[in-house]
Amino acid sequence: MAVSLAGSAARAAELVPFRVGQASPANTYLAIWMARDAGFYEANGLRLDVVQLSGGRDIADAFAAGRIDAMHIGLSSVIRANANGADLRAFGSLSNIIRFALFGKPGVKTAADLKGGVIGISSTGSESDATITIALKQLGMTRADVTIKELGTKRLEPLLQSAVTASALNEPDRGSAYAAGLTALVDLAPQQILWLFSGLVARRDALGDKRDAMLRFLKATIEGNRLAISDEARAKAVLKKEMGIDDPKIIDIGYQDFKAQTPRNAELSREAAQANIDLIAAPGASHAPADYIDETLGAALQTIGFYDQMNLKYPGK
Repeated sequence: MAVSLAGSAARAAELVPFRVGQASPANTYLAIWMARDAGFYEANGLRLDVVQLSGGRDIADAFAAGRIDAMHIGLSSVIRANANGADLRAFGSLSNIIRFALFGKPGVKTAADLKGGVIGISSTGSESDATITIALKQLGMTRADVTIKELGTKRLEPLLQSAVTASALNEPDRGSAYAAGLTALVDLAPQQILWLFSGLVARRDALGDKRDAMLRFLKATIEGNRLAISDEARAKAVLKKEMGIDDPKIIDIGYQDFKAQTPRNAELSREAAQANIDLIAAPGASHAPADYIDETLGAALQTIGFYDQMNLKYPGK
């Protein structure tokens, strides 16, 4: 037993530390949760640590301080961070379409009810902030018609308590808002609007200096994604644990939403990235996808036959 424990300790010591940021529990994070639950990061030589962050506004500081090696965040935050001197790239994606619905507080059911009101977002520069512009346009409104207020990642409760007029919610809060009888003034999720909504992001230099660790992280995350797609019962159990939700209907909504949206190999969509860039990047800034995304890691996995291996291990999924 002593020899066995010593061997386990030695193997643990050999694992490379890898820290990934999490802004809030959401179903788009399921691939990472699933890979951690199944031990895929350890199998790829990594010791994964999840670091809680408040949102996209803080990622540049978190990277600069060395608090994280990668981040699960939308491309809008990358665009804004790079405009302020950061040099980040998305190297994978866990959603290439917008997942938000704009819900009104109790009694708010129309655009007229919303005008002059307060819309809650997570933080300035986040996906909830950026996509508000799209939702308002569909209502025949602009940002000048409302006040935008930062609420952090917990936005459902303030909405239910009428602390704000409306708020942008994705799963699991989107399903909970429908269950509570709130009105979705605009639901962008079923519209399948191209948008790099949940990127896997790192510093550009790290994609070279720490390329091996980044490839290992991406491999483990992709396998976690494929496992989540293929094993519904296990994926729902992980969602329940990580999101702290017991309602099976909300868990099912979150899982089906994940399954419908997730790129199975965490592949980036250049078209989705361009949509973010065209709306967010300033006129004088670069509008070239290559300045915000890096497709070389995915190409490397294709070259070594990793996706073919995943297809054999998870056939038909």
